[in-house]
Amino acid sequence: MLGIIGKKVGMTSIFTEEGKNIPCTVIYAEPNVVTQLRSIETDGYRALQLAAGEHSEKHTTKAMKGHFAKANTTPKHVLFEFKDFRSDIDHDVKLGDEVKVDIFHEGEFVDVISNSKGKGFQGVVKRHGFSGVGGQTHGQHNRGRAPGSLGASSFPSRVFKGMRMAGRTGNNRVKTINLQIMKVMPEDNLLVLKGAVPGHKGCYVIVER
Repeated sequence: MLGIIGKKVGMTSIFTEEGKNIPCTVIYAEPNVVTQLRSIETDGYRALQLAAGEHSEKHTTKAMKGHFAKANTTPKHVLFEFKDFRSDIDHDVKLGDEVKVDIFHEGEFVDVISNSKGKGFQGVVKRHGFSGVGGQTHGQHNRGRAPGSLGASSFPSRVFKGMRMAGRTGNNRVKTINLQIMKVMPEDNLLVLKGAVPGHKGCYVIVER
């Protein structure tokens, strides 16, 4: 599985030769450092661990400092393993090497993993799309966005598990699949993907193929 760790910069648009405007997301993927090589002999599977984003030594544990020292690099913020990294790339990859955006090509399709935007504690209208109780007549006061009946009476005298109610919304791990790479800019460490990517501006994302 070929991939890289990047940051969501924001959205823009690209005009095609036919004049069509395509919304795109810009990903800044600075060179990722290879911090560990997993093998079948020692770990039971083949994988490449990449690290990106500078992290202060003050907030890095001694164990992780030693882990990064083996790769001869500074402490990093994000670590991610890519299983079965493409064979024509990882045959000569060594600890401490850098992986850049030029491993991708324009026109390829990739998947992007990230955390969606957190919305905090929300009601049922925003969280589940409820329409509320309805009209304001016949004594309906301040019930426009209420959840309504929960559906349980004297039996079973409890609320069923999984009932759609108010609660924390967003900040979930989301995977968006089949986003086409519109542009690869190795000189600026940028990837331009067709469509939207989950997460807020500046969040870390995993781009994999």
